[in-house]
Amino acid sequence: MTLQSPVFILIVLLVLSATNQALTFIDWSPVDINDPHVVEIAKFAVTEFNKRITIEKLTFENVIHGESKNVVDGTVYRLTFSAHGLSTSYKYRAIVFEKPSEHYRKLASFELVHA
Repeated sequence: MTLQSPVFILIVLLVLSATNQALTFIDWSPVDINDPHVVEIAKFAVTEFNKRITIEKLTFENVIHGESKNVVDGTVYRLTFSAHGLSTSYKYRAIVFEKPSEHYRKLASFELVHA
């Protein structure tokens, strides 16, 4: 595994996302929350999260805020969006790594955002 491999990048992202100050040293760029590609990335995050749970599945609603960072071999997206379960909507934040040249996406982090 090299420092430039997607696996190494994801490991670093997972470790960093475990803290409250995750990824604050990286220069993020805002994304257009209405961009169909950004919406697709957020929907991907919800779909991947739903694969990991057995209780209440989430339904994507809309992107609230988003940022991206170009990294070696791809782009990291940090998106805040709303999704609802059976009766209530909540805000969530997800970090997704995408490598478009290989049609590859990986959900690195998914968490409930506390108001």
